Amino acid sequence: MTDASHHFPGPGTLDRALNLVRFLRKECSWDAEQTAESLIPHLLEETHEVVDAIRTGDLLALEGELGDLLLNLAFQIVVAEEKSPLDADTVYARLESKMIARHPHLFGVGERRGWEESKAAERSADESVLSGLASGLDPLTGSYRIQERVAAVGFDWTDPSGPARKVSEELGEVLDAIAAEETDAVVEEVGDLLFAVVNLARLAGAHPTTALARANDKFRDRFRRLEEVAAERGIDLRSAGLDVLDGIWDELKREEGPRRQ
Repeated sequence: MTDASHHFPGPGTLDRALNLVRFLRKECSWDAEQTAESLIPHLLEETHEVVDAIRTGDLLALEGELGDLLLNLAFQIVVAEEKSPLDADTVYARLESKMIARHPHLFGVGERRGWEESKAAERSADESVLSGLASGLDPLTGSYRIQERVAAVGFDWTDPSGPARKVSEELGEVLDAIAAEETDAVVEEVGDLLFAVVNLARLAGAHPTTALARANDKFRDRFRRLEEVAAERGIDLRSAGLDVLDGIWDELKREEGPRRQ
């Protein structure tokens, strides 16, 4: 493999990535045709692949996926600089000033402030507390960020017991809606229940997307093991019935120990 670093010189990694993208824009027809919007699917996909590599703990995969993500970030900067005053320096300048404003105690320009307090200071006085939240956030993260925002102005419980009670209340309303066979009401009440669970997770110190991802992984691993056990015992999954499969499921839970229940 040829070392390409001398072809794309620069004082830092980002500079080399930017020079690489500029070269590709000149020499490759596909790269030259790309726009900021056409690159969005690639940016989102690479972001998810980075997250997957982090969650699996595969450092080799993470190295590759971070490189792909860096390429996509560099691409967005280069495409923008071709049509506007925006470039890597202005992007970094915005980042630097933002971080100084959010960490004034580290740079000798003020007292320590909470993250949401710092974010609130960046919004104009006439803006809503909820202004500026990304519309593309997944619903769990969106709920979490909404709750963080309103918590910054005091609209929050002081401990997890409050949202825990709310979860119980919302669950009761879901069951009532199900009993009444009101489809729209079920959707609404399930939404309220999920919002309350996110609030409970937040107050308990867990990010809901991380918690749910772990639950998904745990379920997936255990179900695959269930399939293996069923095959060993000559049990057909589709005809065994819930009682049989649930019995195997409980066996596997006991084998895994209390922390994996």
